[in-house]
Amino acid sequence: MRYVRFRDPAGTVRRGIYGDSRLEAAGRSYDIDDPEIELLAPCEPSKIVCVGFNYPAHADEVDEEIPERPSLFFKTPNAVAPHGATIELLPRKEEITYEGELAVVIGEQCRNVDAADAENVVHGYTCMNDVTNRDDADLERNWVRTEAFDGSAPLGPAVATPEEVPEDASIELFLNGERRQAASIDELAFSVPELIEEITAYLTLEPGDVIATGTPSGTGELSGGDTVEIEIEGIGTLEHGVSSPDGE
Repeated sequence: MRYVRFRDPAGTVRRGIYGDSRLEAAGRSYDIDDPEIELLAPCEPSKIVCVGFNYPAHADEVDEEIPERPSLFFKTPNAVAPHGATIELLPRKEEITYEGELAVVIGEQCRNVDAADAENVVHGYTCMNDVTNRDDADLERNWVRTEAFDGSAPLGPAVATPEEVPEDASIELFLNGERRQAASIDELAFSVPELIEEITAYLTLEPGDVIATGTPSGTGELSGGDTVEIEIEGIGTLEHGVSSPDGE
């Protein structure tokens, strides 16, 4: 199953089943392309725990090594943007980049989860763009300006339950129709169960929280007017636009 959150023509927020062209919710069927239907972010995380340098090829391209334990940082709820949104770049920044990622959506409150039991706390998977402000990345320790600015975590379009997503699912990012990233999620240096075990050893994850598992090689800069598509096998395609601060 693939689940979405959406606002129906009456303005009611609903949770429904996501098909190729229709949404099913509360005994009704809705056309996905109906302009009165608004897709929302598929979950409402209290926090997004992100993982750095988790694909060897990406670590190589930025002259980093895979760390001995997962490199973790946060994005905050204000960063979430839905499928179909247009995110605004920060003013006076020269390098803001795209990073297509597999995102894990947590299904229940959990702490101190063994890797062997991790699948029990996973609600499903979705697509995320870890939009990153590179200008400030080397200027602060905790990456608040780098990672937590408004709209820097587009999520969607749906949450796919685990059985929908192959262990070697492909992940691709297209910028203005041109493929820029391509990999398989089985290339992760630290697997999803390992990440859940490590993260929950330190903090409690809540239902709807997200773990962004890291990006493959091929990251690059965003500009106003760009369109980004992130496609993960079994989940679907997250699409969003980009605008510059001056409205272009």
